[in-house]
This record gives sequence, structure tokens and C-alpha cells, in this order.
Amino acid sequence: MAFTKQSFALVITALTQLGCPTVVCVSGDKSMIGQIHLTEDGRLRTDFSERLVLMANHQVYTDWIYLWWVAYSNRMHGRIYIILKESLKYIPIIGQGMMFYGFIFMARKWMSDKPRLQHRLEKLKTRHMGSNSGSPAFDPMWLLIFPEGTNLSINTKRRSDEYGRKQGFAPLKHEVLPRSTGLFFCLQQLRGTVDWVYDCTVAYAGPPKGSFPDKYFTLRSTYLQGRPPKCVNMHWRRFAISDIPLDDQKEFDTWLRARWVEKDQLLDQCFETGRFPSELAGSIELGKVSEEQKAASAAGYVETHVQLGHWAEIRQIFSILAGVASLCKLSQNLWGLWH
Repeated sequence: MAFTKQSFALVITALTQLGCPTVVCVSGDKSMIGQIHLTEDGRLRTDFSERLVLMANHQVYTDWIYLWWVAYSNRMHGRIYIILKESLKYIPIIGQGMMFYGFIFMARKWMSDKPRLQHRLEKLKTRHMGSNSGSPAFDPMWLLIFPEGTNLSINTKRRSDEYGRKQGFAPLKHEVLPRSTGLFFCLQQLRGTVDWVYDCTVAYAGPPKGSFPDKYFTLRSTYLQGRPPKCVNMHWRRFAISDIPLDDQKEFDTWLRARWVEKDQLLDQCFETGRFPSELAGSIELGKVSEEQKAASAAGYVETHVQLGHWAEIRQIFSILAGVASLCKLSQNLWGLWH
């Protein structure tokens, strides 16, 4: 499954590179020093943990595509699992692919979602024999979750603000309030097998200030109409799971809301200045890249495009298609012999 999942990620990356070229600006805080770099040919290379939980704000339906591409930059695109709302599995082709690859679909009804989620999380705690020590090690795994549970829109923002007022929470400017139940359960179940929670704040350049990006960027507008965002801005940081309160959900809920307030402040700065703050100045490895990329990296940013590392990777896609075709032909021949 990991091999075919890699191939699906390569297809999406190739489609983005060819049909809707997208600039990405990556930054981070001090916790990310030594983990974000530029390759010799100007591509993003990340050195994140092989097992992590990734949480992100949810702006539009394409968020997961760009985050999957980040997994590709870490050679983890075959090991990513994404928690998504159930309606997305009905998207033609893409939805069926995500179901096949073990992505987790949530109906936002905890009584029915909990056993399904628990079943999937148990499978993410499997072990293999470590090559160095000879002792069992946990399989590589990235688990991506959007704690808001839905993308940002006029309606979701209004409902979130109404709920926040009833609970005594100040409204956020650029996000809906996160829901703690799913993430809390995931971290509890994976505790002892994962050391880090990575946090990505995503912002899209282009829409007027105060507008909602879902009105401008959809899967249709990006991939069928060729209107991608001018730039996808990403700010990264990470937290040790040992420092996160996982013994009391109320404490965890407070912790998570505090992170979302910080993300809202980051988004505010991004929309005011055009990019997130960065504490990576002087830490980004780079090769023979453009002067613009050198200047950006000196300030703590990786500016690049969503792109494949090498077009030879497309062979992987065709090898799978050829294998499927051969299997179908063999099945047809056997059917003919049998009858």
C-alpha cells in the first residue's frame, strides 16, 4: 500500500507542477531549526520525525494536498494517514483513492467515529524489526488531523463564533475554534509510540483581507480551471508530547485553544506583511539556488514550488498502471480458459 500511496502523491504533485504551478513559502520557529532546507536544485527538503502527529488549521479543501507534498519532501508520502470529514470520500477518483490508502473519515458523531478511529490507530502502532538494534521498532507514520473539523467559511466561522461566545471564548479572526476530542483521543492512543506533535499554520495569498479563501480556491478552481493560489504560506513548529497535558481533557482543551490563539496571531501577521515570521535565519542548508532563494533563506524562509524531485519518478506511476493492466489481462485469459 505504501508504494501505491507514494504513486498517488506523485500524480498529485505532477498535476500541480504542470497544471497549476504553486509557490510555497515555508518558515518556522526555533523548534524547527535543522529540519527545513533547500536542495541543490531549489526544492524543499525536510528532516522531520518518521513518526509524528501533524495538526493544522483548515483553510480550504486543498490544504491536505500541500501537506502531503511536504511529506513527499521528507520521503514520507507513502506513510501519511489523513483524518478527513466523511463527505470527502465521495469525491470522484480522489475519494476512492483516499479510502484505499487507509485515510480516516469522520462523520463528526463521536459515538460512531470513536470505534472506527480506535481501530485505525491500533493499526498505526504496528512494529517491524529494527535494522540497527535488532529490536522491534514502530513503523514510520505521519497522522494528519485538522482539529477544527471543517474548513473556514462564512457559515463555519459564524457557528464557531456563536459557540465561542456561549463558552466565554474570544472569537478568532482567521480560524474557527478547534475541537479537542479527536486529537486528544489520537494522542492518548499513540502516547509512547510518537514523540512529537508538529503544527503547521497555512495561509493563502491572494484573497482580499477579511474574505474567506474557500470562495477563491477549491479543488475545481485549482485543478480544473487552472487558478491556484499565488502563494501557499506555511509556518511550522513542534511540541514534545511529553509536554502536552494528556491526562485531563479540559486541560488539553485549554492547551489546544492557546495554540490556536497563537496561530491566529501568526495569520494576522502573514496577512499584514505577506508572510509568516521566521526564526530559521542562518539555519537553512542550501546549494546552488537563485539569488531570490538565497535572500529568502538568509531571512529564514524556503521559497520554492510544488514539484517532483525528478521526472523519472513518473516511471513509478506507469509501473503500477502496467501491473494493473497485466493483472487484468491475466484474469481475462484465465476466465477464458475456465469457460
